[in-house]
Amino acid sequence: MDNIEKLKIEYINKKHKIQERLNQFEKFFSEPYSWFYRNGELVLLPVETKDDYRIFEELCFCIFTANASAEMGLKSVDAIRNILMIGTADEMSRRIEGIHRFSNVRPKYIAHTRNHLKNTLNFQLKEKIKSFKNRNELRNFFALNKDIKGLGMKEASHFLRNIGFKGYAILDKHIINSLHEFGVIEKNEKPKNAKEYLEIEQKFIEFSKQLGIDMDELDLLLWSMKNGRILK
Repeated sequence: MDNIEKLKIEYINKKHKIQERLNQFEKFFSEPYSWFYRNGELVLLPVETKDDYRIFEELCFCIFTANASAEMGLKSVDAIRNILMIGTADEMSRRIEGIHRFSNVRPKYIAHTRNHLKNTLNFQLKEKIKSFKNRNELRNFFALNKDIKGLGMKEASHFLRNIGFKGYAILDKHIINSLHEFGVIEKNEKPKNAKEYLEIEQKFIEFSKQLGIDMDELDLLLWSMKNGRILK
């Protein structure tokens, strides 16, 4: 059995859970739910938090996960959730000390981004996201905006996928390693800029078409094969 056949069998075994997770991402954007990390499991629970604040939570999760782990990001959001909109960078840093490897830098990113969104959008984050008609412009708003700290192309794609927007490749180390192993890309290296990111993303899309597996499902499949879990 070759690696492609193994991949397809893995997909059959995980298809239901993967599709369930993608449906949860869409539910998150349209209904009052937030993600929590409970006893090592990711759960989506109803909340009374404003939509814009919930979406900002997810943005902060993606700021936390860059060059870190999903678990680290999940635990960090849980730790600062109730001060996310009002806490200083120092207060957030104290909350995540011992939880996140960049406990000083990431809260500064979050505080700066929060203030920028307040000053420029009056924190109408959901309305701003829905205003974009072009999906590339939507991603660029988060990826290339110097006042939205700590994202870039990968984490902007991650954020949009996690709030229910499909068709973005999340080219983290697990996905890059997988694409290299399957011969989709020549070098086992992360993209150095937006141009390289888009080139690899296009190869990822073509690979998903060859497999007959939706690209958003393929992303979670490959990630779970490296990480062992289907998170976000």
